Amino acid sequence: MFIVENYYVAILFCVITMLCWGSWANTQKLAGKTWRFELFYWDYVIGILLLATIFAFTLGSNGLQGRHFIADLAQANWANILSAFIGGVIFNAANILFSASIAMAGMSVAFPISVGLALVLGVLINYFAAQKGDPLFLFGGLFLIVVAILINAAAYKKMNAGNKKVSSKGIMISVIAGVLMAFFYRFIAASMDLENFAFPAAGKMTPYTAVFIFSVGIFLSNFVFNTILIKKPFEGEPTSYAEYFKGKFNIHLVGILGGVIWGIGNSLNLIAAGKAGPAISYGLGQGATLVAALWGVFIWKEFKNAPRGTNTFLTYMFLLFAIGLGMLIIAGA
Repeated sequence: MFIVENYYVAILFCVITMLCWGSWANTQKLAGKTWRFELFYWDYVIGILLLATIFAFTLGSNGLQGRHFIADLAQANWANILSAFIGGVIFNAANILFSASIAMAGMSVAFPISVGLALVLGVLINYFAAQKGDPLFLFGGLFLIVVAILINAAAYKKMNAGNKKVSSKGIMISVIAGVLMAFFYRFIAASMDLENFAFPAAGKMTPYTAVFIFSVGIFLSNFVFNTILIKKPFEGEPTSYAEYFKGKFNIHLVGILGGVIWGIGNSLNLIAAGKAGPAISYGLGQGATLVAALWGVFIWKEFKNAPRGTNTFLTYMFLLFAIGLGMLIIAGA
């Protein structure tokens, strides 16, 4: 299977993760013009599982190092399979709430709150589980990212000053999603032998197998979570599976593309975790907040009519995020 041997290649993979995780929600924005996000989300989940399966039978089944996918799956013990599966269930619950918060609050608000909170808690959880990286730079970078999140919240408050119709539901759902999202990565990482992808311990899985099981967990749990959401949505009237099958082929492809984009980022991030360490790998990937904020501000114009001074807040937010992410890279080096 394909294995990353160099730290800076691992960092490059994490940067690609950042771009993927920060960009997939654009497909939700595109589909959302004519398509309910509850229906979009089914295509998104299918895209994640499709990408994981392709990677398992290609990158995960070729090469001279490590166990190939089928052999690795056959020898994995049930505790590790269950761990990766639970990671998928937790992620799915978090991501459905996160997708809902995007629909309510916009990308430039939902991403900094949900993903920013997930970044801080997730890095702490993964660092204390596998202490890899300089803690001074790691926690210093996290501090700057927290400040950036607070500045973003201030910008949002300034933009909506005097608007009596602004609901706090989107922000509340963003917070819940962020807390849940902080835990999913640890369950996948625990199912793998992060110290040795070339010769993983018996019963442990390679990242390709772990991502596949994780994706199956997302897919199967979606029959529960998304069915509930279809019948009792956060906003709007209930919809149905009949409406899903009435969707045009191209609108389904947009959702599948979103899942494939996110899945590429997820797979590359876990492949990089063996060399960079789970805390740094996860933390850099969740720098997606910065990418998503750039999309929200400059492409979707979510702060278009914001009052004077809001752009200053956003500039400081971007700057602190960038410095904080740079400190995470130094922490691993």
